[in-house]
Amino acid sequence: MIVNIIVFSLAGIGVLFAVLRLLIGPTAFDRVVGLDTLNVIITASIVFIAYLFRNGLYLDIALAYGVLSFLETVVFARFLEGTK
Repeated sequence: MIVNIIVFSLAGIGVLFAVLRLLIGPTAFDRVVGLDTLNVIITASIVFIAYLFRNGLYLDIALAYGVLSFLETVVFARFLEGTK
């Protein structure tokens, strides 16, 4: 029970810092890094929820979300690379 609170508290702090980087990043590249970090934290949280509920369906959801977030990051990076 205590471990769950610690893990989700640390994930919440990570989300806070990632959202701050996403909102006040001085460059567009910093914003993409903040978005990617936020996606990684969300994916890890879904995996931890799968562990808590002992349900493998959440792992499938985390895998699909991870693949889509990776593609999102690649698309944003390619877009920013072309706008130099």
